[in-house]
Amino acid sequence: MEIFVTEKGKEGLSAEKIKASVLASLEGRHVKKVLLIPPDFTRYHSNAGLITNTYYHALKDTCEVDILPALGTHEAMTKEQCAEMYGDIPFEKFIYHNWRTDVVNIGTVPAEFLTEITEGLWNDPVSVEVNKRIMDPSYDLIISIGQVVPHEVIGMANHSKNLFVGCGGSDMINKSHMVGAVYGMERMMGKDFTPVRRIFDYGLEHFLKDRPILFVLTVTTAPGGKIHTHGLFIGEKRNALEAAISLAQKCNIDFVEKGIKKCVVYLDPKEFKSTWLGNKAVYRTRMAIADGGELIVLAPGITKFGEDATNDQLIRKYGYCGRLKVLELFKENADLQENMGTAAHLIHGSSDGRFSITYAVKDISKEEIESVHFKAADYDEMTKIYDPKKLTYGWNTMENGEEIYFIPNPALGLWIDQTRF
Repeated sequence: MEIFVTEKGKEGLSAEKIKASVLASLEGRHVKKVLLIPPDFTRYHSNAGLITNTYYHALKDTCEVDILPALGTHEAMTKEQCAEMYGDIPFEKFIYHNWRTDVVNIGTVPAEFLTEITEGLWNDPVSVEVNKRIMDPSYDLIISIGQVVPHEVIGMANHSKNLFVGCGGSDMINKSHMVGAVYGMERMMGKDFTPVRRIFDYGLEHFLKDRPILFVLTVTTAPGGKIHTHGLFIGEKRNALEAAISLAQKCNIDFVEKGIKKCVVYLDPKEFKSTWLGNKAVYRTRMAIADGGELIVLAPGITKFGEDATNDQLIRKYGYCGRLKVLELFKENADLQENMGTAAHLIHGSSDGRFSITYAVKDISKEEIESVHFKAADYDEMTKIYDPKKLTYGWNTMENGEEIYFIPNPALGLWIDQTRF
């Protein structure tokens, strides 16, 4: 069954239309045990919360329903976050995915395939690991829910990424991120059929082809924090992903007419508590910021660097020192080799010296911020100049005549200077 619905109006699909499509996707299915795999709180604006809630209530009275948020390496969701995103689903229905311990190996993407798709830049095989529940034969339906949006590692997020990274293990997470970093973000962001996407396609085609997986994909924007769902794509085949990518390329990529000399990005403190997540402000704008430009990240919720203790320690040790330096450090240091995802993150979070990056913070010291090669500023002082409540999305002219470009949420898009790319 395939259900593709889109809405060209500014408001997007109504909640009623979304719910009707979700219910239609269950017609004719006779299931006893279902696994729902939605994104975590970092994809709050995906509208996956409404979809997950609808599936849960449609299924709970006739079958057993488990919910496995696709955390990847992120922190477990709190009870409060689950309630805010997913509504009235009992908290005990949510299962924590531990990417280090809860996985099983289901196959290998061979070295020769990696060599081919990366133009010889990566020559190691990749172990395909997923949460053990995905392979549990007692589940007669697995519903993978998520948002298709530009992404720094894969090109366009979601579909099989929800399974192999969101519910994946260390080898796949680490190596896929490193492949993306080595191949180059600018070559991939906003595109399909990237090397990392092809790794996940290989894993899906060869090792999960017999699992009963239904993909439910959204394309959304969130002006003013209000979620607008422009498309909903439900199906078992890859064409659901391709249709969603086509729409997301229209909705979630903004081409600016010139390079941005000063870009100001706001990070909602409910969503962004680490630079691991907050650096979306860096890599989603890097194709739009002019050489010698400035990125100011208004980050009131940032309290740390990594999403877990190991990643945090490594970021503090090496810092965001640029692609070539990280690759040099990677060759020389076992701790980076054992945590490739962190090495890739250090590459993603740097401007490679093209523009300056200033984090304006409240609850982490300026000394800590500067120790990882960012500039630091006081959040309250910076917002006296650049008040996110007064700025409008896009170009703004300040009282002193300065021109800036303001982005209220970097997670929902990709910005590109049309004169360069």
